[in-house]
Amino acid sequence: MKLGIVVNGIKGEMDDYTTTHLAMAATNLGHEVWYMGVADFAYDPDENAHARARSVPLRRYRSTSAYLNRLRSSEAQVRRITLEELDLLLLRNDPAEDVIRRPWARLAGINISRLAMRHGVIVVNDPDGLAQAMNKMYLQYFPEQARPATLITRDRQEIKAFIKDQGGYGVLKPLSGSGGHNVFLVRPDEEANINQMIEAVSAEDYVIVQEYLPEAAKGDTRLFLVNGEPLQHQGKYAALHRARLPGDGDMRSNMTAGAVSHPASVDEGMLQLAEMVRPKLVQDGMFLVGLDIVGNKLMEINVFSPGGLYSAERFTGVHFSRQIIHALEQKVEHVRRYHHRISNREIAML
Repeated sequence: MKLGIVVNGIKGEMDDYTTTHLAMAATNLGHEVWYMGVADFAYDPDENAHARARSVPLRRYRSTSAYLNRLRSSEAQVRRITLEELDLLLLRNDPAEDVIRRPWARLAGINISRLAMRHGVIVVNDPDGLAQAMNKMYLQYFPEQARPATLITRDRQEIKAFIKDQGGYGVLKPLSGSGGHNVFLVRPDEEANINQMIEAVSAEDYVIVQEYLPEAAKGDTRLFLVNGEPLQHQGKYAALHRARLPGDGDMRSNMTAGAVSHPASVDEGMLQLAEMVRPKLVQDGMFLVGLDIVGNKLMEINVFSPGGLYSAERFTGVHFSRQIIHALEQKVEHVRRYHHRISNREIAML
């Protein structure tokens, strides 16, 4: 299999990233892996999409740090490839990271991969599905019983009224964003700071105000889904629990400061949530997804570049990265058997 991986930028990749583990797993299984950033694309007069891409020498790697070092070294193969050469293109760039500094980059992976699809390249997650999920409003398309009560607005008074109705509690976050940037917990004793919180979030985007779930004080659980199903092996699930610690002296109680990962216990309620959201994920061609669960509710659905798989592997001793690569291999085989007569959105979930 010839696999392309799209990231925000190769320099920004880290050895504990899920993307790095997937790339190394694919290489160790004998596949040709090409990395490309969202600034590396071009569409030529020959009507083909191209990319300046890098690939490590094909050998077996023992650590992701060694893999990344080799990818960035002079030993890496660097050339301008035609995306049509690829069997599969894995979109792992996070548009939210480019909102402020590189707004032009947000849709680059989605738009160029659509061109690659015209030439029979499998693209996951499906780019048309990803275009619908460009911000956190995507969660509102899932069943009401699966998610917390939510208000999306820029009106300060509406935000305050919602929080008052919730007993003085609420979670504020920007409609676009990731990594916990500008996510705040509002509590009854912080009324004096609420204007600052709203100002920080609304400076970026619309404000999402969510019902505060008391279980959030104990953290959340990220559960990985592949092909719409919880990723698991012999009863061990690809999941991790993240306990959030208070920020150092942050009077606004930024919830994401100092998050630490722990082994997760996946219960029947989490599996029911996964089943509840599965039809929509299948419909949208969302091959690899991370569900962020608090209690019996979904806080977020991560469809662009869900991270933390390395922690799940470390806690369980299961090489989930290999399972994901095997699932991609099957997609390539399905396309070959059916001579490209299956839509990308369908093949993304087979």
